[in-house]
Amino acid sequence: MKVYVVAGILIALLSGRISMAQDANGSSRQDFAAVETLVASMTDAWNRGDAVAFSNHFAKDGGFTNILGAVYYGHEAFQERHAEILNTIYKGSVLKQTIGKLRFIRPDVAIADINAELTNYQKLPPGVHVESDGAIRAKLQLVLIKEKGAWWITAYHNVAVTPLPPRP
Repeated sequence: MKVYVVAGILIALLSGRISMAQDANGSSRQDFAAVETLVASMTDAWNRGDAVAFSNHFAKDGGFTNILGAVYYGHEAFQERHAEILNTIYKGSVLKQTIGKLRFIRPDVAIADINAELTNYQKLPPGVHVESDGAIRAKLQLVLIKEKGAWWITAYHNVAVTPLPPRP
């Protein structure tokens, strides 16, 4: 029986009836590319100081935890908070973001773990660690949902990277 199943799958693959462009959860290469593009567009918007574009794919009812642990809800709050910092303490700053891991929980739900580095900022937020090279490093975790063919950030959690205390 197992041989027939394997042979049937092989025939289906060769005939094009099954696409290897999907992972085990049904997510396609296009979904991976769409999330990568979303992260790249946010990075570009930050570096231009454009809070509206930075917030473009943040869900209307999304939740946001900033680097200091303050929590905000809604697209408007996300955009307003970023407009405030992009015009003050982070004005002219340079953001670099890379996706550390991208997992599709379902075809319409993804979690992106982002490595972020911020340089050229105006003022350091209280309690945020700066590396010896002057960079602020953070780990972002985005929970994304796909609705009507587009990916939306429904949760955005920002955690500053701090050195571990020395071992006793």
